[in-house]
Amino acid sequence: MGEVDYVFLGLKAYSYASSGDLLAPLMGQDTAVIAAQNGIPWWYFHGMTGHPLEGQRIEAVDPGGSVTAVLPMERAIGCVVYCSTEIESPGVIRHLEGTRFSIGEPDRSISARCVALSEAMIAGGLKCPVEKDVREDIWIKLMGNVAFNPLSALTRATMVEICDHDDSRDLVAQMMAETLTIARAAGCDPRISIDKRIDGARRVGHHKTSMLQDLEAGKRLEIDAIIAAVVEIAELTRVPAPTLRHVYAAIDLLSRTSLVS
Repeated sequence: MGEVDYVFLGLKAYSYASSGDLLAPLMGQDTAVIAAQNGIPWWYFHGMTGHPLEGQRIEAVDPGGSVTAVLPMERAIGCVVYCSTEIESPGVIRHLEGTRFSIGEPDRSISARCVALSEAMIAGGLKCPVEKDVREDIWIKLMGNVAFNPLSALTRATMVEICDHDDSRDLVAQMMAETLTIARAAGCDPRISIDKRIDGARRVGHHKTSMLQDLEAGKRLEIDAIIAAVVEIAELTRVPAPTLRHVYAAIDLLSRTSLVS
């Protein structure tokens, strides 16, 4: 294929550091990389001029700078995917709902490369808004992922089952509240209520989260970008996050023992 204008990464975030050989033939001088991932991206604090943590590396998603070495910050375009899918079999993905891909530059500019990508994707029948601060979309989606993904894997419950159980719904709300506080300390103020976010997740219905699907398939769980990075940012910003820490401890242990077994 040779060099391209844009590369979409559909890999789990933990695979980015080992993707260099696959990406090298595609990368030209101006090739942009769109990380269509869940959770906190490796570039999160890049381009945050004026924030105390501008340029801070997040160890959970960029261990030892291994991802930045393969994917330099200046290539990154943020992307938040609003699609629900299920893996029916190897190479067969069933699309349940959603066609929105929100994109944006780490430095909050409305760049020519983002506008061109948006126009191409809209022409292809997708929704692709260019956001001034894509971090807001990252946190809004992460509010759901950080709670529902680990809890679903720990309980084997679907989205609606977690929402309809009073105590687990309360646990979700606590995790979301802590996540909102961390987001604000990290330079973003997501404009959504916790109840609205939970109700939106409930409408997805009896859907198994990607983390539960991975657990059932015997795959590595994507906890680094989804919850470990959030706990790390809480530490960097000195925000107490006891509920997130406890759930992270449980899902981290499950991740380790499920791989062994």
